[in-house]
Amino acid sequence: MGADLHEVTAVRLGESGGRYTRQRRHLVEILERAGMPLAIPDILRGRRNLAQSSVYRNLAALERAGVVRRVPADEGFGRYELTEDLTEHHHHLICSSCGRVQDVEVPEDLEREVDRTLDRLARRAGFASVAHRLDLIGRCGRCATRGTAARA
Repeated sequence: MGADLHEVTAVRLGESGGRYTRQRRHLVEILERAGMPLAIPDILRGRRNLAQSSVYRNLAALERAGVVRRVPADEGFGRYELTEDLTEHHHHLICSSCGRVQDVEVPEDLEREVDRTLDRLARRAGFASVAHRLDLIGRCGRCATRGTAARA
């Protein structure tokens, strides 16, 4: 998304009463480059110029502004990614052992069927508009292999 991403982020932060500081821009660039949800330790790794407390505060401000969303993981802390309207619609595979989160795209025909089904369910419940997130929870290949080795 490039320059547009930064323009949209500046506008959204302004509308929520915040500013697009150098630190926030750096976080947005880290998340954009990663292309997958990152935990705070992943964001901080190898970046001495980032303080953990300010990363938490800045991610919270970006989340309030609708630039970043938190992806809950089973490891006690979430992971962060840019919102889908700034990237593209996708789903997640979440490892229940190590907390690893991997983006996954569903085939277009299945995605359309899921949308139709959820729209139908929403209408029955009196919802006017609906969006969805699909997180599949299991064990990644590395954890599944370790679990099998530990049982042997």
